[in-house]
Amino acid sequence: MNLDKNTPRLLGAAFLLQAIASLVGGLILLQPLIVSGNIIDSMTNISNNALQMRASIVVEMITAIGIVILGVLLYITLKKVSLKISLVALGLYIIEAALLAASRIPAFSLLRISQESVIAGHPTYLQTLGNLSYESQSFGYDLHMLAFALGATLFYYLFFKSGFLPRVLSLWGLIAAPLALIGILFALFGYDVPIVVFLPNLPFELTMGIWLMVKGIRNSSERKFHTHTND
Repeated sequence: MNLDKNTPRLLGAAFLLQAIASLVGGLILLQPLIVSGNIIDSMTNISNNALQMRASIVVEMITAIGIVILGVLLYITLKKVSLKISLVALGLYIIEAALLAASRIPAFSLLRISQESVIAGHPTYLQTLGNLSYESQSFGYDLHMLAFALGATLFYYLFFKSGFLPRVLSLWGLIAAPLALIGILFALFGYDVPIVVFLPNLPFELTMGIWLMVKGIRNSSERKFHTHTND
C-alpha cells in the first residue's frame, strides 16, 4: 500500500490540532471555572469570566472539526488494512464530533444562566437551571468520549496490524484507548473515575502527531524488514 507522501504529515497535523484544541478548550479554559459540587461558585466563576467561557466553547467547536478531519485522514490511511473496520471507526469519529458540538449548546446556556443568576442573587430556580445545563453538557461530553474511545480502539488496532508505525507506539495507543473506554463506561454509570485513566491518550496523540509529521509511516520494504527482524 503506497500513500501520498503528504498524507502521513497531514494526519500528524490533524492529531496535533485535535489534541491541542481539546487540551485548551477543556482543561485550560473550562475546567478552572468549575467548582466540583458547588453550582453557585461555578456559575459565579463563569459569569465573571464570560470571555473565557466563550473561548472554551469556540475552541471545542474547532476540536469537533479537527475530529472529523482526523477521522477522514485515518480512514484514508488505514482503509486498505480493513475497509469495514475503518468505515465503522470513521462513523464513530463523526458521531464523536457531532456529540461534542451538541454538548456546547447547554454549555452556552450555562453561560447565560450564570450571568442572570449572578445579577438576581442566585435564586433557587436559576441554580436548578444552571445545574441542569452543566449536567447536560457534561453528559454530552461523556458520550462524545465514548464514541472516541470506541473509534480510536478500532483505528489503533489497524495501526498495530498494519506495521505502519513502531510496534511500541501502536501498542501505546491500543492500551490507552481501551483504558479510556473502560473509564468512560464507569463514568456513565455514575462512578467517579480518576482522570489518570484518560491521561495516556493526550501524550499519545501528541507523540503520534509529531512522529507522523517528522517520520511519516513505514513503506512496504521497511514493514517487511521489521517483520523478518522480529521473527
